[in-house]
Amino acid sequence: MHLRYYSITFFLTALCSILLLVSCGNKHNEDRDHLVFRYNEHSNITSLDPVFARNPQNIWPTNQLFNGLVQLDDSLNVQPDIAHSWEIIDSTNTYRFFLRNDVYFHKSELFGEAQTRAVKASDFEFSFNRLIDPQVASPGSWVLQNVQSFQAENDSTFVIQLKQPFPAFLGLLSMRYCSVVPHEGILHYGNEFRRNPIGTGPFQFKLWEENVKLVLRKNPLYFEKDEEGVSLPYLEAVSITFLPDKQSEFLQFAQGEIDFISGLDNSYKDEILTVKGDLQPQYKATTNLITCPYLNTEYLGFFMGTETPEIQSKALRQAVNYGFDRQKMVTYLRNGMGIPAEHGIIPKGLPGFDEIEGYSFNPEKAKFLVDQYKAETGDSSPEIVIGTNSQYLDICEYVQRELEKIGIIVTIDVMPPSTLRQMKSSGELDVFRASWVADYPDAENYLSLFYSPNFAPHGPNYMHYKNEIVDSLYSASQLVIDINERKLLYTKIDSIIMNDAPVVPLYYDKAIRFVNKKVSGLGINPQNFLFLKRVKKSK
Repeated sequence: MHLRYYSITFFLTALCSILLLVSCGNKHNEDRDHLVFRYNEHSNITSLDPVFARNPQNIWPTNQLFNGLVQLDDSLNVQPDIAHSWEIIDSTNTYRFFLRNDVYFHKSELFGEAQTRAVKASDFEFSFNRLIDPQVASPGSWVLQNVQSFQAENDSTFVIQLKQPFPAFLGLLSMRYCSVVPHEGILHYGNEFRRNPIGTGPFQFKLWEENVKLVLRKNPLYFEKDEEGVSLPYLEAVSITFLPDKQSEFLQFAQGEIDFISGLDNSYKDEILTVKGDLQPQYKATTNLITCPYLNTEYLGFFMGTETPEIQSKALRQAVNYGFDRQKMVTYLRNGMGIPAEHGIIPKGLPGFDEIEGYSFNPEKAKFLVDQYKAETGDSSPEIVIGTNSQYLDICEYVQRELEKIGIIVTIDVMPPSTLRQMKSSGELDVFRASWVADYPDAENYLSLFYSPNFAPHGPNYMHYKNEIVDSLYSASQLVIDINERKLLYTKIDSIIMNDAPVVPLYYDKAIRFVNKKVSGLGINPQNFLFLKRVKKSK
């Protein structure tokens, strides 16, 4: 009996001790949770090397790890970063950048006993040479295609000379491709730098179990401070998970397991938003909705290289543009989260956006143009096939229903995103759904889709559209420094393109963030880039 009594007593004492430890552990985790920002990346991160930061899933973490010469604020204005100032000599197209002397690489044994060192201009020279090295094969090498030369003039001065004027160049340098990396890290890790990154950013690499979890920790050497002189970042860590399903991601957010979600998916859009684009009542107490115009135009493209008579007919292409109600489409299929594309290809947020007369819903005019096509060709049953992926099937089906009312038969060909990209690039689709997210904040980035030397697959002109006047005006705009003069050229180009109708603009996107109310300082910007150095979380 005594033995049994002592056994039970021991078991109960041990159990209480374990429960107490678990309770203390949970309490410790809860006490520190406000220092960790958590989000999910439903698409896989392929590399933490900035020269491979070609899509949002790679750009978001590398934004926390690296810095460049300049950066953009949330209004897309160019601001100092590692370069505290610069001068531009227009007569020679020369940019001279003057670097801070208090920027250090993340701690690493590769730097010897000191475990770090200051960034010098020669590091930018090394990083830029690596960006354009054919052996590296960076998808961002095009960023420097207009550069004649670059060199470190001394430890604190970096000079870039362009081949010709390019007004958008400073904005281009803010891209993550142009980050500074240490030669010690590249020489030691080689291709494995992708999972052993060493940068200068507000957070430094801790661990990455691919497709499971990525953790970044606060960089104690970070050079930026807030307006009160407090060192950034405020957070201790960033934790990224990789649930591939967007509905699961939303449930994690609703349960408070992650701190924000970006974008609007059909799987949860009606659960969290009303038709008017407001938060549903049950989420108002816990969630903030943050939106702004997103530099992304969703469109249908016509492949002008085809011999299909429907595609070759300007009247029919214009009829498609007039034939559906973009306002209704955005309201009911996007819960108001978008701007009907009734202007040109240039989205809201860039100069020239609202000065273009595009297409609004006009079924009478659309029917007239369809009849004109029939009279010109003798084709009494015009038909088009739209290639898309499943994510945009609802929008294509809406367009399909509306166009059939004006006499155009529409077939929808649904395919995997990778197949769609390949067939679009190789000119195998007469009509395709596509989008263009700005690489840098200048309307030239959108108009480059219609410059004939940019025919796909060697450039972004997937439509194989060619207009000599557009080509001439586009080339002229590259030589104009003054933004107001350049805007006049941009609007003229966009107006000609819209009249020719090689595309059907659908809507200008919005950047959308659903954020836990414990989080503050998480801004939003028209490129939807994630910056966490000023984020705070309350307990």
